[in-house]
Amino acid sequence: MTDNLSSNIKVLAFDIFGTVVDWYGSIAREVDAMHLGVDGDKFALAWRAGYVPAMQRVMLGELGWTLIDDLHRMILDQMLADFKITNLSEAQKRHLNKVWHRLDPWPDSVAGLQRMKSAFTICTLSNGNIGLLTNMAKHAGLPWDCILSAEVFKKYKPDPATYLGVSQVFDVPPEQVMLVAAHQSDLDAARACGLRTAYIERPLEYGSKQMKDVSADSNNTFHAGSLIELADQLGC
Repeated sequence: MTDNLSSNIKVLAFDIFGTVVDWYGSIAREVDAMHLGVDGDKFALAWRAGYVPAMQRVMLGELGWTLIDDLHRMILDQMLADFKITNLSEAQKRHLNKVWHRLDPWPDSVAGLQRMKSAFTICTLSNGNIGLLTNMAKHAGLPWDCILSAEVFKKYKPDPATYLGVSQVFDVPPEQVMLVAAHQSDLDAARACGLRTAYIERPLEYGSKQMKDVSADSNNTFHAGSLIELADQLGC
């Protein structure tokens, strides 16, 4: 590593959905392939739109601690009614719900992670549960050193317990951990806990019809167009 900014960083913690894997494209393709009579694009976006409200029910105490798999199923059951899909068996519903375990990586993800793994400890820091993240890693070939999840801390991001939990697990100060994410709000919350931050541009996270603004934020330690570009910046 040659950059002074990276010389003290020991652990890279990665957001997953949208940052490392393409949830939108993966779900839209699978739904279209099932020939359910619905638009895979709209179905994927609607499913993801239910994610934050469902987590908020847990964070507000309306629900006890609930795995993301179970929240995804709650959202799915409502969506099947909304989209008037009535012909799926329970086994088919369970399989569809686990599409979140089968998300494909962005084209640069595996190569970028492998390079960064050579110089840093790399781990997940996702609201996804451990089983989901493990199955996804096997499916997508993601070479994590460690899988950390909100499930470990029983708190969802952006609760400080998740970000500070990484430094506690690896016994390093927060400033030696860097969150890598495609969502500025996630990075802002991590920075408030003392972590370094790296923004990854993913303009197509919501598809080509809803391209994201990926403008640089000067508060981030790094800003990169891909994980390969971040590896370049980190000198690995």
